[in-house]
Amino acid sequence: MKLWEKIEKKQFSPLYLLYGTESFLINETKQKLMTNVLTDEEMDFNLSIYDMEETTVEEALEDAETFPFFGDKKIVFLNNPIFLTSEKSKDKVEHNIKKLESYIESPAPYSILVLAGNYEKLDERKKITKLLKKNAEIIEAKKLSERELHNWISEQIEKKGQQINENAINLLLALVGPDLMNLHSELEKLSLYVKDSKVITDDIVEKLTSRSLEQNIFDLVDKVVQRKMDEVFRIYYDLRKQNEEPIKILALLASQFRLIYQVKELMKRGYGQQQIAGTLKTHPFRVKLASGQARSFNDKELGEIIHFLAQTDEQLKTGGSGREVSLELFLFKLGSLKIS
Repeated sequence: MKLWEKIEKKQFSPLYLLYGTESFLINETKQKLMTNVLTDEEMDFNLSIYDMEETTVEEALEDAETFPFFGDKKIVFLNNPIFLTSEKSKDKVEHNIKKLESYIESPAPYSILVLAGNYEKLDERKKITKLLKKNAEIIEAKKLSERELHNWISEQIEKKGQQINENAINLLLALVGPDLMNLHSELEKLSLYVKDSKVITDDIVEKLTSRSLEQNIFDLVDKVVQRKMDEVFRIYYDLRKQNEEPIKILALLASQFRLIYQVKELMKRGYGQQQIAGTLKTHPFRVKLASGQARSFNDKELGEIIHFLAQTDEQLKTGGSGREVSLELFLFKLGSLKIS
């Protein structure tokens, strides 16, 4: 990212605005600022972190306007600036927004003020938001598209002087999903494993990558499609050994089949994957995977499955039968369907 390059070249702005739902990008930007602005010795003196749901903005600004105790620069983080959104704060912290507006128009040259929050949208009608967008360096940390995810994974591995092939990237995304924090963790593990060979293959990804609960549910549905019921129950019993509750497993199964149904309906209306993702407010990569599964079910089959899900949900919540038995019966019913 261009902003990261500027930070690494020590080209700092006195104001930064970091917002969006991809927390990894926000955290990575914060880390780059701390690493490049402050030395280890300066961290204790010139780094301040405030939660705007607990502390007034005036207190944070007083800090920003105070000369650094040691060194040339200081960083002041204002986390959770809910006053930039249309949301109402749960805590009764009264902020002097006028003072912040004045500061933005004339920031202290020796301080770097960073406003950061995991908000999908800001309230563009507010004067404070407009001022920040005009005067601050901005990162809108959106979820990456599938192509951006591919590029990001390749870049992370190339920085380590290693390689990863396209099949391995596809498999990694299928197993882990699009969350950058989880992907980063898995890439670190894979990179350490191939330290000598320097090449990450799909076999290595298959061998080492941890499956998320959501991915296990996706795999379970895939095995239903393939009529491999022994594999369906193997995945289910593995999840139970990991102490995953039946009601949680059922909720994720319901979410996956609901997504499959919605994707199928929108595909019939001629929607593309990006349009479907926007309509359903889900990641395009999830839509891509669900569209593959959607082709394996007709409307009648999906209707029966959703009916079975509702019945099982009621049994789990009312205790009409043992939780284990209710969910296992649902899986047996899935196996009895004649999948298209």
